[in-house]
Amino acid sequence: MSQKIRIKLKSYDYNLVDKSADKIVKTVKSTGAVVSGPIPLPTNRRVFTVLRSTFVNKKSREQFELNSYKRLMDIYSTTSKTIDALMKLELPSGVEVEIKV
Repeated sequence: MSQKIRIKLKSYDYNLVDKSADKIVKTVKSTGAVVSGPIPLPTNRRVFTVLRSTFVNKKSREQFELNSYKRLMDIYSTTSKTIDALMKLELPSGVEVEIKV
């Protein structure tokens, strides 16, 4: 086949993203394909400010943040064995995987 596959991983927990990326790299390298990555993409950081009290104490506020972590991997010189290994791979439930061929 010899085509390029691009995999994007996204999660709210950086440990899950790193473990998933390591698992993908190990399985792809065992099939003989070449992997470039995982490349860390910029972290999306969303900050929410909420009033602690509903009616009084406007100065008393609380801040929450929601970070989303992303990784990018490119796989070159793939075979049908590589694609089968990627399809059988089980990743944690908190990781969003986007695959482009």
